Amino acid sequence: MKYSDMVIRSVENPSLLKDVRERLDNLTKPLGSLGRLEELTETFCLARGTPDARIKRKELFVFAGDHGITEERVAPYPREVTVQMVNNMLSGGAAVTVMCKNAGIDYRIVDMGVEGFFDPHPLLISHSSGKGTANFRRGAAMTAEECGRALEAGFELGYGTAADICAVGEMGIGNTSSASALYSLLLDIDPRTTVGRGTGASDELLEEKRRIIAESVMFHRSQWDKTPFDALKRVGGFEIAGMAGFITGCAAKGVPVVVDGFISTASALCARRMRPEVAGYLIFGHASDEKYHKSALSEMNARPVLDLSMRLGEGTGAVLAINIIEQALNCYHQMATFTSAGVSNRAV
Repeated sequence: MKYSDMVIRSVENPSLLKDVRERLDNLTKPLGSLGRLEELTETFCLARGTPDARIKRKELFVFAGDHGITEERVAPYPREVTVQMVNNMLSGGAAVTVMCKNAGIDYRIVDMGVEGFFDPHPLLISHSSGKGTANFRRGAAMTAEECGRALEAGFELGYGTAADICAVGEMGIGNTSSASALYSLLLDIDPRTTVGRGTGASDELLEEKRRIIAESVMFHRSQWDKTPFDALKRVGGFEIAGMAGFITGCAAKGVPVVVDGFISTASALCARRMRPEVAGYLIFGHASDEKYHKSALSEMNARPVLDLSMRLGEGTGAVLAINIIEQALNCYHQMATFTSAGVSNRAV
């Protein structure tokens, strides 16, 4: 299936929801006592389309890309760090790869447009659209063709997954600048409120970053055609477009996606604006400590699973959230019911 031909099933299914809730309410516990675990179970089963939905295979896709906006010195680290960190992930030395190995989650790294070269590796997928985006302070970050190609590549990966649940994360020096600009355009927010420290900008660098992103957004806002695609093309990144396509592909396949932090949520916002039906397939893994992420989640009426003051990216928060979701499903399928346990469920 192509991105342009996709059909996304609505998760609205009153009969299915009734079946899931009846089982949850018949488990040997007080009504509603598992709290958000019950809500996560409902979301997962609705996305999968069956009350017997289970997690047998879990996958994380980390999308990587470089950003031309780093020419403006908006990040404390050079672009070379992107390729270095991708290699670190491929060798298993990154935080997210350690988490995945210990949680039984398969992971792949997707080169969407890193400025560098990689040796062939079984965990590396190459969908490069170029060696980094253009500097969006001076023009559009991507051409329409580049943006469309990145969306299509991500969609194919999502639609092709054999997992029951996927997580999405990212790596790319400068990508908090792109995400901040996207939030500003799509949510009509003052850019100075969406820009945070990213990988650890000093006070002086943060002020300069705010100024540059604000000027850039003002420039693009005057020419923007108000569509999410044009916003993504103007100030997004190859990896952000790839994640948006991936989310949409998973939704078309009926696979829920756990979204990581600040940058991944910007991609989810783009995906939702392009195809509102994807909303029912999204689970937001955590509230990042990056400035504005909690506000962005609130704007999207999204409630994250965790809040651990993390701001690493890579998919770390999403991976941790999968552990919670998996335990929710374990309770749903493995707990005894009042009937099977011979326990009375009537209050005295």
